[in-house]
Amino acid sequence: MNARVKIENLYKVFAKDPAPALAMLKAGSSKSQVQEALGVVVGVHDLSLSVPAGAMYMVMGLSGSGKSTLARCINRLNEPSAGRILLDGDDICALNEPALREVRRNRISMVFQHFALLPNRRVIENVEFGLKLRGVGAAERRKRAEEVLAVVGLTRWGYHMPHELSGGMRQRVGLARALATDADVLIMDEAFSALDPLIRTEMQDELLRLQRVLKKTILFITHDFQEALKLGTRIAVMSEGKLVREGTPQSIVLEPGSDYVAAFTRDVDRSRLFDARSVMSPLAIVATRDDGTVVGCGAGGDQAGFLVDGEQRVLGRFSVDAMAQARAGVSGLASEADFICVPAETKIVDVACRYRPGQPMGVLDESGRLIGLLDASKILAGIGAGRVSASTGVLHD
Repeated sequence: MNARVKIENLYKVFAKDPAPALAMLKAGSSKSQVQEALGVVVGVHDLSLSVPAGAMYMVMGLSGSGKSTLARCINRLNEPSAGRILLDGDDICALNEPALREVRRNRISMVFQHFALLPNRRVIENVEFGLKLRGVGAAERRKRAEEVLAVVGLTRWGYHMPHELSGGMRQRVGLARALATDADVLIMDEAFSALDPLIRTEMQDELLRLQRVLKKTILFITHDFQEALKLGTRIAVMSEGKLVREGTPQSIVLEPGSDYVAAFTRDVDRSRLFDARSVMSPLAIVATRDDGTVVGCGAGGDQAGFLVDGEQRVLGRFSVDAMAQARAGVSGLASEADFICVPAETKIVDVACRYRPGQPMGVLDESGRLIGLLDASKILAGIGAGRVSASTGVLHD
């Protein structure tokens, strides 16, 4: 896993002299014990994590858990008390003021909850602002701002004032301003929390669309677990300044690891969280023919299957009866041309809508290779019990 941001044993104590609090924390005292003894607040307590390049990495927890403090430590809006923050291997905590300004201007951008737009500047001037601080020429930064406004769907609003825009549109301007600098890391601190539910959903969908195209490394701070599940490739859960659980959305739902984390997962709609890959059955070779390979469910039994070529691309399907004959060594069987396959990332709720009894349903990877099969029992078991596991998609005898 190529880490764009790596945090090692990070502490943040809000005090003129954090040393006494750090000594207590490292000796085993809790956040509340330190506050009671010294009257200081511990924001982050011995936290370590890695943010992979290109990930939408969610940091969540209840109010006071330390998630926003962590976000502000990464670009040193909050000065860390101890530990290291590595950006592509460079320790941000060791930078002097000029070097830190360069990081803020070129490598890390932020999107805030309350937009933080300049009210007396037009939309396009707001988008240009970071580029202007960087010293980019007027013509070049205007061109870049227009390009980014087009990406977020605000081309027609570039020469309006911020107060003329809706809340969702103003947040798009904030997002465009962050994207305009083409920074390595985008930090979004409760970026959608102030929006109405419908607009918030639209902004989440918009961010997912942009991420599919731009593949940015995004650190997204939220208190909403459903938002974390929808957006995140990985989730870190914080409590009392500590990291209490970290992993993929699916792994956290299946194995919360504590009552605190389990409370977030209780009402999760698994059909909208888990995907086809998580409930598919592995492939097994049933027969090899001149025109391709007959593959079926690794578990064998009374299942339909597919004919695939040498690159595991689907050529046709076989009924249950035809598969039984193929297993018995019957040659010359004709495959059916109509078949159903879904991308591996298709959510189970959408898989269920396309499922047809008696027909095999294939799962395809990004290159169109068949990597697994689906059946009704696996789909229902995955939704009901959450007992899901992904196959490698490698054919085996």
